[in-house]
Amino acid sequence: MTDNPKTLSYVQLLEANNLMQTVGDETYWLCVTRTVQGSKLFPVSAYIMFSYLNAFYRYPALLRKIEERMKAEEIADRSRNMGIKIQNSHMGWCLPAFYLLGREWLISLGMLRPQDAVEDIVYVLDFWKRFQLAWHRNDGHLTNREYGHRAQILPDRRLEIFKADMFTCEPGDALHSAAQAFMATASQYGFLVSCESRISLTNSGPYRLDDTHQLLVRDFMDLAECSLPWLDGVAADVPHNNFTVTMSVRDCHFHLVDDWGSFESTPEFTADKLAGVGLYTSDPLTDGFVPLGMGSREELTKTFLELNEVLKDATNKLWVRMAEWSRDQLLDAGALSYFAVIKDLAHVAGVFEVEDWLEIDPRAERFRPLLNDEYGNSVLNELVGSLTLPSQQVSPFTMMQHNDAARRMFTPVPLSILNGEDYVPSAGPPQPGTNNLDPKVDRYRTSRGTLSLSEYNRLAQEHRPEICSDRYRFLCETWVKYNAGTPMADELYRVEQRQSRTRKDHGSMSEKN
Repeated sequence: MTDNPKTLSYVQLLEANNLMQTVGDETYWLCVTRTVQGSKLFPVSAYIMFSYLNAFYRYPALLRKIEERMKAEEIADRSRNMGIKIQNSHMGWCLPAFYLLGREWLISLGMLRPQDAVEDIVYVLDFWKRFQLAWHRNDGHLTNREYGHRAQILPDRRLEIFKADMFTCEPGDALHSAAQAFMATASQYGFLVSCESRISLTNSGPYRLDDTHQLLVRDFMDLAECSLPWLDGVAADVPHNNFTVTMSVRDCHFHLVDDWGSFESTPEFTADKLAGVGLYTSDPLTDGFVPLGMGSREELTKTFLELNEVLKDATNKLWVRMAEWSRDQLLDAGALSYFAVIKDLAHVAGVFEVEDWLEIDPRAERFRPLLNDEYGNSVLNELVGSLTLPSQQVSPFTMMQHNDAARRMFTPVPLSILNGEDYVPSAGPPQPGTNNLDPKVDRYRTSRGTLSLSEYNRLAQEHRPEICSDRYRFLCETWVKYNAGTPMADELYRVEQRQSRTRKDHGSMSEKN
């Protein structure tokens, strides 16, 4: 314990509590307005609670390790040009919420005081803030919630390519049918890959295309042999780890794309409203989005059909593998899938280690005997739904957002530590952990082939996407607005346009200018 907070200031604690409240308000809204998650196979509530504990004990040290190599804001600038598992749902909500929900449960159990691990809390929330501000730099917000639940992440130069290179389609034609089949299969497969959760699929946007069409960007992530050990062998034939589908949607307004990547529209988005489609892949070793099958309408149709069959086969193989798992294996896979939802931060920085992301910390392992289905369901509901845990009760004069009850999702850090009240600064480093799953095979599917982890980390550390180089990184949308048509702006756009079928070498003056 310490009684002299030399490294903490009043402003830091105020900001941490503000960020905590922001996450809490959105967490409550998401949990009471979105669909309920359940499974006939996985103990979902139990593994979610397990993952929260692992996140509390491990995230601070792992994020510090990542930032020794690459700052949060630089990772955000790189990941904005990739459809990998560092999207709105993973970083906008999962990172801070998983950590804070683990903390809140421990406080309610009497195993943690509100002032304990305060330096960890301040650091995790500051990492999240810096990542989010850089990730959202084109729309100027911290979260989707602040933007009326929408995410307009991508710059003009990328959106021009998505629009121009997209192939139109109509209900009943070959491309429309193939695209719909692929997305349905990829959604089902991704749901199973992520232990019957939604973290392998997300949506961003909308973006205006014209008066009757909007663009929605859908990412399918972690579908090949990657850092999830249950895909070893099962996904050997999946040629890419991540897929980005661009969709032009006709006569449909997306009035909500939230921090879980879920959407709502008026009227409802149904298959007949899909009017155009494109397909891309990307990962920490690519220079942005790489087109797949985008040479012609016929090529794209064929690509969708071939990928659909590959993913169907992988789905069947994964069902067979998971059907043989014990409850402890199901619990571990689900908990690690959730906990490691931000693992691609380490892949981008080139510091991913299996023992960091695929083990249950022994401090979390202590809770395994508690996590039967009944208790898991009950405590998760109390924590994020009814908010009836002891630590979540506040002054009877309080009226919380969205509910008006005298409750609060997350307990703030007490400012009294600035007066010398004792506190524990950190939960400490990760402790050697375990899991009940088969060991991870040293095999990772990337855009440069199937690599060992040491090769993958080395290449990630050496790679810097050209669009994120010092020359281009800070040429933001405001700069483009006032410099369009200049040699430097044309150069910036041409870097992005290199692989475009229709926009290659067009420069910064589009048809709308």
